[in-house]
Amino acid sequence: MAFPEPKPRAPELPQKRLKTLDCGQGAVRAVRFNVDGNYCLTCGSDKTLKLWNPLRGTLLRTYSGHGYEVLDAAGSFDNSHLCSGGGDKTVVLWDVATGQVVRKFRGHAGKVNTVQFNEEATVILSGSIDSSIRCWDCRSRKPEPVQTLDEARDGISSVKVSDHEILAGSVDGRVRRYDLRMGQVFSDYVGSPITCTCFSQDGQCTLISSLDSTLRLLDKDTGELLGEYVGHKNQKYKLDCCLSERDTHVVSCSEDGKVFFWDLVEGALVLALSVGSSVVQSLAYHPTESCLLTAMGVSIQYWREETYEAEGGAG
Repeated sequence: MAFPEPKPRAPELPQKRLKTLDCGQGAVRAVRFNVDGNYCLTCGSDKTLKLWNPLRGTLLRTYSGHGYEVLDAAGSFDNSHLCSGGGDKTVVLWDVATGQVVRKFRGHAGKVNTVQFNEEATVILSGSIDSSIRCWDCRSRKPEPVQTLDEARDGISSVKVSDHEILAGSVDGRVRRYDLRMGQVFSDYVGSPITCTCFSQDGQCTLISSLDSTLRLLDKDTGELLGEYVGHKNQKYKLDCCLSERDTHVVSCSEDGKVFFWDLVEGALVLALSVGSSVVQSLAYHPTESCLLTAMGVSIQYWREETYEAEGGAG
């Protein structure tokens, strides 16, 4: 007689605070994991970008070269380069090992809210409050972008890239998906200024947060609304949202000092994680583990599941 397969255990959510790091760079505007989740980047209002080992709490390098606060950053697939954008309207390509500026790309007419590498890290995509997305060739010496996407009618708040698609959220209330293979753009109207967009891990869905304190899960191909998630507060600030590492939960920052977790399928709120007393400015979810980084004020917080034991037994 065959026994039924045991039900897979429900994923544990990161709710044990292992570390709080004072980043020493003014307000932390964004926190981002690198591609394998071993390191993280913090973007500071003091014009610096910092690279950390968050589990150990060690600062590895500081990158200085922006003329104004740094608003977003991303690492390349091979961890050799970083890109960042900020209030000085520039996009900067950095050498991770030396800390040197490789290239500075100028062309945006307003602050750069969001930056991403393509998969091969040959192109940087940047979104700005000037309503454009610009694509910069990392290998070329040409100062102008190789492509400018200017369909948005208001500032670009969020850009994400998959192997052949660009997902962009705008303050005009639309999320636009550019299919680079087909040369087409698809647009879905949410009606409220969009603060963050992302793909699900399986690439089938898009998650959109907006200033009506609502997250929406859309079918990527049809635009059909699959789920709505409410309970958090997002009315004033550009806050991050994401999906957990196995697409089981929707996760969002909130302006009331918490991070909210909803069951993706049920839509039910399952955890309101208290971080502190002010706005949770940014968050990043580990690519493969139940591990969360949050940013509030001048510090970042490192969270793991309750049963997690750090190597060597140190909690």
